Amino acid sequence: MVLKKITLNTLLFAFISLNAFSQKSTDELLNEAKTTAQKEGKAIFIKFEASWCGWCHKMTKDIKAKGTREFFNNNYVIVPIVVKESKKNKHLENPGSTELLKKYGGDKAGLPFWVILDANLNLITDSFNDKNQNLGGPASVEEVASFIKKIKKSAKNISEKDIQNIKDQFTLKR
Repeated sequence: MVLKKITLNTLLFAFISLNAFSQKSTDELLNEAKTTAQKEGKAIFIKFEASWCGWCHKMTKDIKAKGTREFFNNNYVIVPIVVKESKKNKHLENPGSTELLKKYGGDKAGLPFWVILDANLNLITDSFNDKNQNLGGPASVEEVASFIKKIKKSAKNISEKDIQNIKDQFTLKR
């Protein structure tokens, strides 16, 4: 009887641990984002990222900064998707992330790679510039200008103040 209880508790602990640490699939994330975007009249901003990627962390910081957070929260459902992790951190990846990255052509690009979708999951724009290079986390004056052009295609409301805040936050100071 004691052995049965120990076995049952061990299995229960393993099940809870596995579910607690498993990442949501890209299908789950996109379905949740679609529901929210349709309900709130927003676009969906998918950012492919990895724990080792400094530019990914910078872009997250820029999106969540005091001067830009309200703009991004008012216009987008932000969906971070973990992909291209190192062997020891593969458990951080969202199931289906590699396939979704490939679907949007980001499998040959660096990280971060991002796409903006409408509320029905149709592509509005992506992080490729006019030269078919990945803007990634925009930081130069030129990259930020290209990023703003793409943002204008997808944001329901963007003011001159929002544009200036994005420029101020994203552009690296030299």
